[in-house]
Parts: sequence; C-alpha cells; structure tokens
Amino acid sequence: MSVKSVIIGTGSALPQERVSNEQLASRIETSDEWIRGRTGITARYLAGEGETTGTLATDAARKAIAAAGIDASKIGLIILATATQAALGINDCVAFDVAAVCSGFLYAITVADSMLRTGAAEYALVIGAETFSRILDWEDRTTCVLFGDGAGAVVLHADPNAGDRGILASKLHADGRHNELLFVDGGPSTSDQVGKLRMKGQEVFRHAVTNLASVLQEVLDMAGVAASDLDWVVPHQANRRILDATARKFGLPPEKVVITVDEHANTSAASVPLALDVAVRDGRIKRGDLVMLEAMGGGFTWGACLLRY
Repeated sequence: MSVKSVIIGTGSALPQERVSNEQLASRIETSDEWIRGRTGITARYLAGEGETTGTLATDAARKAIAAAGIDASKIGLIILATATQAALGINDCVAFDVAAVCSGFLYAITVADSMLRTGAAEYALVIGAETFSRILDWEDRTTCVLFGDGAGAVVLHADPNAGDRGILASKLHADGRHNELLFVDGGPSTSDQVGKLRMKGQEVFRHAVTNLASVLQEVLDMAGVAASDLDWVVPHQANRRILDATARKFGLPPEKVVITVDEHANTSAASVPLALDVAVRDGRIKRGDLVMLEAMGGGFTWGACLLRY
C-alpha cells in the first residue's frame, strides 16, 4: 500500500497588535473606505518589539504539534522555518528554508510530501511565517495597506494506511519574466539598504486570476476530480477582488472559499496555512473534506495542492 502525506495538525499565530483601517488612516494618507473598497481588508496584525518571523513560526508550530497529538521529537523534517528547530526541542532532523514568497507554503508542502513518500521522515512540520511589515514602504499607500504579519503551520504524517485521505495531487509553477511586477528592491545582494516591497497591482491582478484558475484545473485533472467535488478552497489571501474573480472564473460558489483577508490582510507565505488553521478550528473544514490550497507570489511563482483532510 502506498504512503500518503496526511495533515494531522494545524496551528497559527498572530502578533499582539491588531491595526484597523481607521488606525492605519491616522498614520498614512488613506481611509477605511478606500482600503475596504479595493481590497476587502478591514484590519491586519503587525509585529511589535520582540516579535519576529521566528517567534511567530515557533508559536504556530507548537500549536500544530499539539493539535497533532505527537511529541515534537518525532518530527524528522522541518521546511521553511529552520530558526524554530532549537526552540521546539527538536534536536535532530532535516531542516531548510523554501523561498517562494506568497507561494512558499505551497512549495514547502509539496516538497515535504515528496520527501515523506520516499521515506525521508515519518512526520514533517511545514511552516509559513512572515513579518512583511518590516519591508513595506509606509509612504506607498497603495501597497503598504495590503499586508500583515503572521504564521501558520501543519504537521504531516507519512501514513501507509491513509485510505482516501492525504495529499492527492499538487502542481507548482514559476515564470521569472514578470519579476518586475512584484518584487523587493535593495537587499544584501544589490545594495547595503534593506529592500522594500514594490508592486504593480493591476498587472499582478490580471496574472493572478489567469494563473490560479489554470493551476487549479491542472490539479483537478491530475486527481481526476471535478470542481464541483470540492468542499473547500483555501486560497492565498492577497486581495478580496482576486479571490472573488478567481472563484467566478473557475465556477466556484463563494461559500466554498475560505476568506480571512478581511482580518489578516496579505500575510504572504503564512496566509494559506493561517486560513487553513482558522477554518479547521472553527469547524468549517472537517475530516474527510476535499480541500484545495492555492497561491501565487512574486517572481512569479504559483501552485496548488489538493488534499482530503
């Protein structure tokens, strides 16, 4: 019987400070009406003193491990957040980062699935964590209002008796021709200045809707299921208009799409596992549900993963 990677635990973490649109409007030239109308965002969480990508990742990971009901020492593979290894008390495992920006979690869970199915480990911890607020240009009001900080994590188990549960199919893409549409300038490789996020929003929107609808269909075809079979879609939480347009293009009823962008904004690689954890813990996503994860990020990178939870 073939081994499949099954999600046995989810977790998430947010910074302490919740910043509403009204609060943001007191800092920069914007308004709740402008932000909400264009993005669907009403608030976001911003990392403060002592809160880092590593601390958020560790918190989310601990919750995922607790939900999985296993001892942390059983984790043999950590992907995306290597800084959390010592803090979690995991003394010997394979650990590395995957850098694919907003698609990072999709890349990481796909790599973890491949490694588990080949026997590299029995349990894997896959984390998406970001403090994007620290690379935002707070004078660029069209971009800075879109992002927030947070972390999400899942524990995967290589289960030879999974039955119909587990990861069924996944597909990843990258196309560097469009890197100038969404990127971080500066940074250690090009200057001595910390880079800032730059984005051409309308062009990103157009590519996102087309690319996401295409990869969703690819994955459905790989698994031999129809869009109508899906119980839930957990998308990257970039912008409510992108989520709605992708759902329409793909013929998905809006009630099947998990939306957290209103409260969390765009948390980049953290957004998919964060939204997944929210929907699992509030009871929407149940064992046996057919769930599609999808994301697109700068570069461009994009991908989707179909699983039976």
